[in-house]
Amino acid sequence: METHHISLFPNDHFLDIRPYQYGWEQCKPLHSFGPFVRNHYLFHYIISGQGMLFSHSTNGEIHEYNLGANQGFLICPGQINLYTADEKDPWKYVWIEFDGMHAEECLLQAGLQQDQPIYRPRNAEEGKLLQEQMLYFTENPSKSPIHLVGCLYLLLDKLIEFSTKRQNIEEKKAQDFYINEAVVYIQQNYNRELTVDKVADFCKLNRNYFSRKFKQVMGCTPQEFLIHQRLTNAAELMRLTDLPIKAIAAQCGYQNQFHFSQAFKKSYGMPPQEWRKQNHTKND
Repeated sequence: METHHISLFPNDHFLDIRPYQYGWEQCKPLHSFGPFVRNHYLFHYIISGQGMLFSHSTNGEIHEYNLGANQGFLICPGQINLYTADEKDPWKYVWIEFDGMHAEECLLQAGLQQDQPIYRPRNAEEGKLLQEQMLYFTENPSKSPIHLVGCLYLLLDKLIEFSTKRQNIEEKKAQDFYINEAVVYIQQNYNRELTVDKVADFCKLNRNYFSRKFKQVMGCTPQEFLIHQRLTNAAELMRLTDLPIKAIAAQCGYQNQFHFSQAFKKSYGMPPQEWRKQNHTKND
C-alpha cells in the first residue's frame, strides 16, 4: 500500500535556505514519477527497496542509475527527471524540496550537482542519522518556520559531513558580497518594476561592472536571474493555487499578461494555461 506524508512550507521570508515540501513514500511496484521539471532542488534518501533514476545531464544525455537502500539522489531546478520503483522490491524513501542562495554551495560541498546526482554516506550508521534528520520534518510539520529552517541547515551539515564525495569549496571573494546583496534585493522586489540599473544602484556599483560580476558569480545576467525568479514564483503559484493567471502574472511583476505568457512559454516550452493543466496540484 502506498502511503505518504507531505507538508508545504508557507513562509517566504527565508532567502539563504528554505524548505518547500517534504515527505516520505512507500511506493507500489513500478510506481514512477515524471518526466517532470522541478523549480527547486529535490533530494531523496532511500530507506529500503530499489528503483531506477533517469537523470538528464547538463549536456542533454540521459544517465540511468540503479539505486537501493542507504543511497540518495538529487534533482536540480529545471532538470528533466524520471524515477521509478522496482517491480519486485519497490523502494521507500524520504525526500525534501528546498532552495536558497546557499543551496547550490552546500550541495557542491556534499559532492552533489546535476552531473553527479548520486549520494552515498560513509557508512550505514551515518546514513541512518541522515535519514532520521530528514524524517524529522515529516514528523514535526507544526514546528515554527525558524525551527524548520534551522533543521534544514542541520540536514545540509550532515549531508556534507557524511558524504563520501565531500568537497572543499573556496571561500567566496569579497566582491561576491555585493552579488549576494543583489540576489536578496531581486528576490524581495521581483514583483515590482525592477531594472538592472535599480539593482546596480542599490549595490552602489557601476551598471556594467555589476552586470559583468553578477554573471561571473551567478552564471547568468541580472536580467535573466530576474526573469527566472519571476517565472519560478509564477509556476509555484500556478501549481499550488487556483488564482487566475492574470493575477499571478501581476503578482510576479508582469502587468501585461501577454508579455508574461511569451516569457513563460520561452522558458517552459508551453503556454501558462497548458503548463498548469499538466502540473496543477495542491498535494504534490
